[in-house]
Amino acid sequence: MANIDYKALAVLDAVATHGSFEKAATALGISQSAVSQRIKALEDASGRLLIVRGVPCVPTGLGQRLISHHRNVRLMEAALDIDLGNRVSMPEISIAVDAASLATWFPLALGPLLSPPRCQLDVRLAERAQALHLVQEGAVSGAVAARSEHGNAAIAGPVSTPLGAMRYVCVATPVFAGHWFGDGFSAEAAQLAPAVVWERAAMARFLADAVGVHGAFPHHTLPLSPALYECIYGGLAYGLLPQMHIVSALDNGRLVDLAPGKSLDVPLEWHAWELDTPFTKALSEQVIGSARRYLLQP
Repeated sequence: MANIDYKALAVLDAVATHGSFEKAATALGISQSAVSQRIKALEDASGRLLIVRGVPCVPTGLGQRLISHHRNVRLMEAALDIDLGNRVSMPEISIAVDAASLATWFPLALGPLLSPPRCQLDVRLAERAQALHLVQEGAVSGAVAARSEHGNAAIAGPVSTPLGAMRYVCVATPVFAGHWFGDGFSAEAAQLAPAVVWERAAMARFLADAVGVHGAFPHHTLPLSPALYECIYGGLAYGLLPQMHIVSALDNGRLVDLAPGKSLDVPLEWHAWELDTPFTKALSEQVIGSARRYLLQP
C-alpha cells in the first residue's frame, strides 16, 4: 500500500472500535454507505480482507496492523503539535491490565496521566495470554502481564520491563477456617475443603509448595472479581487474594491467613512498544514507577 488513505484508516478504526458500520457512521457523522465505500477502497488497495463482517465486526490481522499504524501516527502528530505550540487533541492509548493489578496498585498510576488529561485511556481487562497477544498484534500500546513460570518466549517488537511481584495470601473467614482447618492447614484438609480459584494452576502451585498437595483438590472457579471475593468473605470457600487488598480484613479479623509465612508471589512485567511520543513515555514511566512503589521488589 504505497499511498495510505489515512481518512479511510480512521473509518477502519471506528468500525473496529464500535463493532459495526452503522455505529461507526454515527460516531464519525457520515453515512453508512460512505463507511462501506471507504472500507472497500482500503480492501481493494491492499488486496486483502480487513474487516470480518459479523456481530460485532472485527478486524483481520492486517486490519489490526493498519489500525495500530493509524493510532501511532496520531500519537506522533499530537507530539508534533506540542512541539509547534498547536492545540492538541487528546489521542487514545489502549493498554491491557490483569484483574489483580486493576484492583490494587494500577489505579495509583492514573493520576499523573489523567489530571490534567493528556490522553484518552482505553484500559482492557486481560490476563497473561490474551494481554501478550493484544500487545503483539498492536491492539494495545502496552500490557501488564504475569511472567511465565518458565520465562517468557521471545516476543518480537514490544520491550519487556520487570515491575515486581504481586503477593497472594491464602485466606478464609475464621468460621470457615475453624470448620475445615481446625487441626491446621494440612494436605489432608486441603483435599477436603472447597477452594475458590481464579486460576487453578496458581492454587495448585501454592498447595504443592505449602502443604505438598499434588494433583486434584476440590474447588470452584470464578474470575478474580467481586463474586470471588464474596465467596471467600461469605465463608463459602478459601482462596488466594492479593495481599494489598486484604490487609485491613486480616487486621480486623474478618479473614485469617491459613498458612502464615507462606504466600504465592507472581512476578509482573510491562510489555510496551517503544514509541517516541510524550504520551507513551509518560504512560510507561507512570506504570513502571507506580508498580515498583507498591509491588514486591527483588
